[in-house]
Amino acid sequence: MPVYTPEKPELGQPCPDFNLLATNGKRYSLADFRNDKPFLIMFICNHCPYVKAIEDRLITLGQDLKKLDINVVAICANDPISYPEDSYENLKKRAEEKNYPFVYLHDADQSVARSFGAICTPDYFVYDGNAKLAYRGRLDDSWKESAQVTKREMYDAIVEILNHKPVSGPQIPSMGCSIKWIK
Repeated sequence: MPVYTPEKPELGQPCPDFNLLATNGKRYSLADFRNDKPFLIMFICNHCPYVKAIEDRLITLGQDLKKLDINVVAICANDPISYPEDSYENLKKRAEEKNYPFVYLHDADQSVARSFGAICTPDYFVYDGNAKLAYRGRLDDSWKESAQVTKREMYDAIVEILNHKPVSGPQIPSMGCSIKWIK
């Protein structure tokens, strides 16, 4: 299985707008998540082994960020025909089973993933209070084993952004499976 990593981030770029259906049956746009604080947009899916390995850490991150009034949004853009585990129905089922503390959106036509420049799952985009890209790195320092995590890189970066400080650590790209584009 090839591993994909995002390109060098263009920090300062504005967050693309979107209007997508969530697993809770509601539609959401960028305006629903703007509150003058940083926010996280993450591209994930149900089937990817990289996402599965960190899923519980994503849930913890979502819970921890909610306490700081920071919005977290998950988007699945994978081809649901070739990867039925990533169909809207299965996204909804997974979000309910795991009690996701974040909104899980379905990018059925993949236009949102393309507008963000997302290339893999997981792929993370942290925006500052002005909706400018401020962090595009990995979740932490161990993609596979939660017991080996020594630094919560993304959480630390978000707290720095929240406190109007520059991100002090390196922004090491996330790695994962390619987004499964519709052919």
